[in-house]
Amino acid sequence: MNDQETAAAEALRLVTDRFPYALGALLGGSAAHGRATSTSDLDVAVLLPDSDRSRREVVRHDGRLAELFVNTVTDVPEFFEWDRARRRGTVLFLYAEGLPLHDPHGHLARTRDRARAVLAAGPPQLGPAEWEHGRYVLTCYLDDLVDTSPADRYEQLALADHALREAAHLVTAYHRAWTGIGKWLPRRLLSADPERGGALLDGHQAVAERADPAPLAAAVNQVLDLLGGPLREGYARRWRG
Repeated sequence: MNDQETAAAEALRLVTDRFPYALGALLGGSAAHGRATSTSDLDVAVLLPDSDRSRREVVRHDGRLAELFVNTVTDVPEFFEWDRARRRGTVLFLYAEGLPLHDPHGHLARTRDRARAVLAAGPPQLGPAEWEHGRYVLTCYLDDLVDTSPADRYEQLALADHALREAAHLVTAYHRAWTGIGKWLPRRLLSADPERGGALLDGHQAVAERADPAPLAAAVNQVLDLLGGPLREGYARRWRG
């Protein structure tokens, strides 16, 4: 068996052992696409009857870590809407792109169709207040990054990280594209906007490798120009209590 087939067999044994009553299951993540390393865990989505409960948990099965995304059938629509509202769609992508393992009654197929429909509709748009707040926050990170001495490497690196994350959030939102965190941040960013995303990532790398904030500052300014420019004086946010 190849690596993908081995991972799928391991995941199916896990589901069979721990959830013999499962209504559906699939393998997601790098293991489902044959890109897993020797230390990769298994991302497994499991559909259960309504007598159980939805949850997320990490287990070890046959010596291998597995992250379980467990949902009851009735909870799926609400959970997918929650996942969409975060604009990352972690579990939506898991269902849409994963490798089916177990589907005795068609529940998994219907859930995968629903996930694909939600993904096709895209993440929710940001409202005016969210756009304004994002511009203001990114401007603050930009100003602090430019003002920070290269000798203060801890501060410089922390600011570069925050600037990249906020800029990625705004760029993907501008394109009505899904965003991500961790390794999925550069993947989603480059997918949404190869030119601006590449400039942001190259700029972040310049800070990390050469303590040079200029390329990242230039890339952030490009993002701000796309959204109406930096926002400093005049910004106000109401406290809603």
